[in-house]
Amino acid sequence: MKPRHVLYALIICVPLMALAGEADVTDVKVRSSGDGTYHFDVTVRHADSGWDHYADQWQLLTHDGEVLATRTLHHPHVNEQPFTRSLTGVAIPPGVSQVRVRARDSLHGHGGREMVVQMPD
Repeated sequence: MKPRHVLYALIICVPLMALAGEADVTDVKVRSSGDGTYHFDVTVRHADSGWDHYADQWQLLTHDGEVLATRTLHHPHVNEQPFTRSLTGVAIPPGVSQVRVRARDSLHGHGGREMVVQMPD
């Protein structure tokens, strides 16, 4: 491939990768595990385009921004959108009645749609 063809390909592909946007949390289900911890099912939507741009994490945070738990997503989900991943054994501090859930992608970081969920009694 000639150098100018590589340049043309980069000019076309880089903006397209950015079009995938940020990772959005679209659904959260939380339930008590019965042992003082909780189970979270989090659904994320992101236009994963491959290893260079994909949703790579979601987090649970307090209202004040303290990270309570992180679920790392180890690979792109190009053909599985939206996708749901779980995290079990999450300890929530006493007095925390709501949890913020946010996702991150490998290009933009955090910034997509977040959700706030009420903790079950």
